[in-house]
Amino acid sequence: MKIDVRYNNHPEDSKKYDTQKLRERYLIEKIFVQDDLTLTYSHHDRIIAGGAFPVNKEVKLGLTKELGTEYFLERREMGIINVGGDGYILVDGKKYDMVHKDGLYISKGIKEVVFGSNDKSKPAKFYINSAPAHKVLPIVHIPFKNANPRKVGDNKNLNSRTIYQYLNPAVLETCALQMGLTELEPGNAWNTMPAHTHDRRMEVYFYFNLSDDDIVFHLMGQPQETRHIVLRNEQAVISPSWSIHAGFATSNYTFIWGMTGENQTYDDMDFIKTTDLK
Repeated sequence: MKIDVRYNNHPEDSKKYDTQKLRERYLIEKIFVQDDLTLTYSHHDRIIAGGAFPVNKEVKLGLTKELGTEYFLERREMGIINVGGDGYILVDGKKYDMVHKDGLYISKGIKEVVFGSNDKSKPAKFYINSAPAHKVLPIVHIPFKNANPRKVGDNKNLNSRTIYQYLNPAVLETCALQMGLTELEPGNAWNTMPAHTHDRRMEVYFYFNLSDDDIVFHLMGQPQETRHIVLRNEQAVISPSWSIHAGFATSNYTFIWGMTGENQTYDDMDFIKTTDLK
């Protein structure tokens, strides 16, 4: 298991970053490494994002010195969405079958988590978010049909999409972590426009279901000092609470959003008019 640590930074600093520095600070280029678990630890609300990619063998959630605990989930909760083939997750020995787009919430206090694939020719890909937690809650398996759908946007504005809430008060209780999956309709390219910020929560975006030739332009920065980062399929980006987080791509796509912070009010957003963006 590998873990990369990213530190906090002030928005005034980001104004001075060139493309390379923006990518170093915010982009997570490699989510899935075969037969391994790869994680990025961000000091923005101490979220951890990454992926488990079991192909030829099971992959076990390990422990690194950065956490300072006896086991990974001693003081953390975890959300997982399978974006690959059929697989399974063992949670302290109990097996949860995970087909494509299934989700799983794992509470603090769980000592062993093991990821596996049913067929190595069509391996599972488990995208992971984890955040600090303060109490033990029930473990919940979330089949895609149980995610809470919200249809938003329209074809006129190139943003017709469905937001599927997995880890959200509408579906289950968590300590702080929220996760969901958003699918854009064919012919649509924009997400989350008009842009917004939410000072009370940070966010990580994971983009996938893109061809090798397609790219995403992820917009970030303060509303009057916007920046962009180019992402490819199965890459993620860290979005601090002071930053907008919107994007468009050369094709329709899917992305997973994960949030943690002070509250869990999904609609607690500070919207910015498109005419005010610079």
